[in-house]
Amino acid sequence: MGRIKQTYLKRIANELLEKYKVEFSKDFQKNKEKVQELSTVKSKSIRNKIAGYITKVMKRDATEVI
Repeated sequence: MGRIKQTYLKRIANELLEKYKVEFSKDFQKNKEKVQELSTVKSKSIRNKIAGYITKVMKRDATEVI
């Protein structure tokens, strides 16, 4: 069982995915940099949690397509 993400993290991540989905990938490091560029998040831990959630969503979407 995984940890439950806070709703504000999911909301920010989903907004970023709506606008910039093509810029994100299944790579956490690249997503971390993109979240830094595309959002106003100042906290490193919050940025990493958002990037981790986006990575999880991108991996999930990749497996659903197959």
